[in-house]
Amino acid sequence: MIIRGDIVEQAVDAIVNAANNDLVLGGGVAGAIRRRGGPSIQSECDSHGPIEVGQAAITGAGDLPARHVIHAASMGLGGRTTSGSLKASMDDAFRLARENRVGTIAIPAVGTGIAGFPIGECARVMAACLRDAQRLGWQPDEVRFVLFDDRSRADFEANFRAGWETSADAET
Repeated sequence: MIIRGDIVEQAVDAIVNAANNDLVLGGGVAGAIRRRGGPSIQSECDSHGPIEVGQAAITGAGDLPARHVIHAASMGLGGRTTSGSLKASMDDAFRLARENRVGTIAIPAVGTGIAGFPIGECARVMAACLRDAQRLGWQPDEVRFVLFDDRSRADFEANFRAGWETSADAET
């Protein structure tokens, strides 16, 4: 499901944070999570971080309506997201979701804000990562890709479909 909304308002098992590898909740999605979720999330991040670019970490969600935050480190602090770092961090985020029995998850367009990654390419990478996670046995009840505005939602939706179809073709 691809929707327009605010990631920090999603009442799900886990939300994904577009994180840096130091797990510092600064600006963008991470800043919104810090402001709405309270200081306990940053405290947990401090105990996990830093991690490698391409890895993910899971914390509680503080005051958010979600139960967990999965921090997908697609960039270094102040750096840029690449296709490879996005794929690796989302693969690891979905692994954590599977291992922690996450049934409902909300995901922003990781890397497309501060890290400058193109939204269309993000959608195609996310489609491939989700398909891979399902092939590895993760069967979530609901996956929500949450985009902040209608234009981003439409662009993500069109490219996600293309990425999903491409990754399905690669299976055969």
